[in-house]
Amino acid sequence: MHVFKNFVVLGAMAALLTACGQKTQAPQETELQAEDQTYEQTLQLQLLDAKPGDVITIPEGIFPMTRSLSLTVDGVTIRGAGQDKSILSFKNQIAGAEGILVTANDFTIENLAIEDAKGDALKINEGKNITIRGVRTEWTNGPATDNGAYGIYPVQTQNVLIEDSIAIGASDAGIYVGQSKDIIMRRNRAEQNVAGMEVENSINADVYDNVATNNTGGILVFNLPNLEQRGYKTRVHDNQVYENNLKNFAHKGAIVASVPAGTGIIISANDDVEIFNNSIKNNKTANVIVSSYLSIGSMNEKGIKPSFDPYPENIFIHDNTFEGGGNAPAPLELKALKIAMFGLTGHLPDIMWDGYINPELPADTKRLCVQNGDAKVINADGPGGYKKPSMDQSAYACTLPSIPAVKF
Repeated sequence: MHVFKNFVVLGAMAALLTACGQKTQAPQETELQAEDQTYEQTLQLQLLDAKPGDVITIPEGIFPMTRSLSLTVDGVTIRGAGQDKSILSFKNQIAGAEGILVTANDFTIENLAIEDAKGDALKINEGKNITIRGVRTEWTNGPATDNGAYGIYPVQTQNVLIEDSIAIGASDAGIYVGQSKDIIMRRNRAEQNVAGMEVENSINADVYDNVATNNTGGILVFNLPNLEQRGYKTRVHDNQVYENNLKNFAHKGAIVASVPAGTGIIISANDDVEIFNNSIKNNKTANVIVSSYLSIGSMNEKGIKPSFDPYPENIFIHDNTFEGGGNAPAPLELKALKIAMFGLTGHLPDIMWDGYINPELPADTKRLCVQNGDAKVINADGPGGYKKPSMDQSAYACTLPSIPAVKF
């Protein structure tokens, strides 16, 4: 949490957020009053007047913003002095649905923080060649339903790199990429969000070297039924996913409101997903869940696209390190299942499959393959109301080809 009682910033001409290369006089220390809107006005003008190739530099300081910032010009970089040094504070925001909204290609934002946005902190819509580096998004009051939905939020984008960033306190997903193609998410940290990191209806994603802890769910790979693009081909590897046991604080009706507290990695209605070389531990409901959309919704709902496939297939889980977890499931059905099968002091296996299968596919379809030492899978029998769960491991004794790394 970041609390600041006074705003002390570089003053004089540095009070203007200058574009890279513009000359300034020697800075002097001065106190910026909360009601002083010079920084906000100047920054918005720079974004409006930006040209391809411009670098807009935000110096050290805490800069109060009352309205959304927006950029529509290709080829612009926004650069701060560090994610704990250059801070755009939207605590007193009175207008706009986001902190920063970008609709542009060849965009880079790095080394700054966006705090307490009324809606999403950083939204990037319909851009190509997007780099988000060393950005912190945070709601400083901690987890709360009234926080913005998304921290870092590229949607309908292509060639997206998110690295060395932090997301804290989002009421939906801290770091989210949706309806996009060719994605790398690496060396990030997500905590105190409902979903730490999420890849949704996206194609060709690589999620690695991240830390997801103290979220409701750590890492999610989802397909939703009301979107045109179907997601597939995601690698989740070399991450630390531990102690994601935070109470779910999503808005009622949001899809992530169905995520049970205590979940490490969730694959829902997505195909061609490879989970490997992760350290996954102490997630109280389950370390890994593989599920159909039918566990959370119905194919009779309005708005479901004809192309939507609710069943996960070609899921390959191998060479992960599991520890603890499954000892205190949040949903009542899973609590009862755990006690009935493993006793009061036992725990559910590391991998939980809800048991829904596509009846139109051959019986030998490779839905879920596991090559992970002693790790076990429980078929929770979702279709049967969790009444006849199975520990038969024979269906999972298979392998699948490795998914290629994302390159762009």
